[in-house]
Amino acid sequence: MREIEVKILNINPEEIEGKLIALNAIKIKHEAQINMIYDTPEGFLEKTFSGYSRIRITENLSTGDKQIAYTVKKNLNASLSRQNIEHEVIINDSQEMEMILSDLGYVLKHKGHKERVSYRYDNILFEIDTWDKDTYPRPYLEIEVEKEEDIEKALEILELDRTQLSTKSIAELRLEI
Repeated sequence: MREIEVKILNINPEEIEGKLIALNAIKIKHEAQINMIYDTPEGFLEKTFSGYSRIRITENLSTGDKQIAYTVKKNLNASLSRQNIEHEVIINDSQEMEMILSDLGYVLKHKGHKERVSYRYDNILFEIDTWDKDTYPRPYLEIEVEKEEDIEKALEILELDRTQLSTKSIAELRLEI
């Protein structure tokens, strides 16, 4: 899967959610996540692809349903937007996947907890992310689009501050705190 996304940093989550509700955007999920980032000790995925390997445990806070996914993400471009290729499979045992990764020489680089509230408006996905304070202390809005020109539309309809736009990954943002 190819994704095109940007982040808007230092947002007020309640204000953004209020704007999305006023637009009649459709709330599609509210979830708690545990994200475990893996790479080789030397950082092969990071250095080669600006990418990573991740186990994500997600709990839907509306229904209580849980899901575990394993993802490998490779960055293609981060000029106007962050463009990634993402390969993902659903797994049923995170501990077994952790052991497989360990046997392949991967190590846990970071484990973080995040709350995510997601809305869809037209073909734009808006995700309000709030991480645990040790991972990233300030909430941000992730905007994911099918066409890069829709980023401009998203910025306009929510009256977002363009100076807060970032194409950095969470790993890159963490280096700045």
